[in-house]
Amino acid sequence: MAKKDVTESGRLFKSPVLEALTRTHIAFPLTIFYGVGFLAFFGSLVWIGIGVVPAISLFLVGAFFFTLVEYLVHRYFYHMEADTPRKARLQYLFHGIHHDHPRDKKRLALPPLMSVLVAAMFVGLFRLLMGTYGYAFGGGFMTGYATYLLAHYAIHVYSPPKNALGAIWKHHNLHHFVGDTGAFGVSSPLWDHIFGTMPKDPRSARKTVVKA
Repeated sequence: MAKKDVTESGRLFKSPVLEALTRTHIAFPLTIFYGVGFLAFFGSLVWIGIGVVPAISLFLVGAFFFTLVEYLVHRYFYHMEADTPRKARLQYLFHGIHHDHPRDKKRLALPPLMSVLVAAMFVGLFRLLMGTYGYAFGGGFMTGYATYLLAHYAIHVYSPPKNALGAIWKHHNLHHFVGDTGAFGVSSPLWDHIFGTMPKDPRSARKTVVKA
């Protein structure tokens, strides 16, 4: 995919309503997902009363499970093989535009309406599959998602910190500027190591770190 170092991408839809739905300030989805995550965890602990240890354990497992879902969605959906015009359009709408305009602040997260729908869908799914335990698990999952959004936003907007967290910046820059066939994990490189999708020469990322 082409890389364009511009801070704002162009229009995706002729309709002003649809176009507005593709943009958001990062504060909105962060508030929604952290809020839903907290309420789901708090509800499982206080209102449902599943116990402190089960609630915390499920919360942590849910947050960890999100890192796997993040990796799989990024690898197989966002980078699907665009072998038809419809797939190519879908892939570009969901992710290709981000590779073309990686510093567009308003297209680094789902807009509020989609955020609410996604949060409700996942919490409902976990409730259906796990019963009342699904709330604590879903709370961790939503918190993991919010933390991923925060990390992804920071990577593309701010310069890498001069501490251990800088490794996350370097890893994601491998995906954007060395080769988008690897380094699919954003919040963690764990699954890239497990599934063998680490780029062959990670040292080259040091030369391509984009500073805000």
